[in-house]
Amino acid sequence: MLHCGAGNVGSRQMQQIRMSLRGKAVLMGKNTMMRKATRGHLENSLALEKRLPHIRGNAGFVFTKEDLTEIRDLLLANKVPAATRAGAIAPSEVTVPVQNTGLGLEKTSFSQALGITTKISRGTVEI
Repeated sequence: MLHCGAGNVGSRQMQQIRMSLRGKAVLMGKNTMMRKATRGHLENSLALEKRLPHIRGNAGFVFTKEDLTEIRDLLLANKVPAATRAGAIAPSEVTVPVQNTGLGLEKTSFSQALGITTKISRGTVEI
């Protein structure tokens, strides 16, 4: 069994991951599916009950008998960059230095959506 973070993974991307794992892994899913599958098999294996507390946040489980490094490589191959969203928490610290961005006035709404204070200087946006 492989436990992985599945934060900010959309349903379309999850479906593509499942297609790439077909024939190699039994099940790949996020919280709701994992809780349902685990609770459905509790009477068969009491060891599954120990995994229930680990299903919080956005967690994914991959059940397989294949080599875990091969499965991990398949999962990493399906990793795609995503655009930022308002209110999203960055996985690592991001520091933006104070500078002129060179963006035109029409781009101020982008900064405002991210909660970044800006000022207009000589017809461009400055952070």
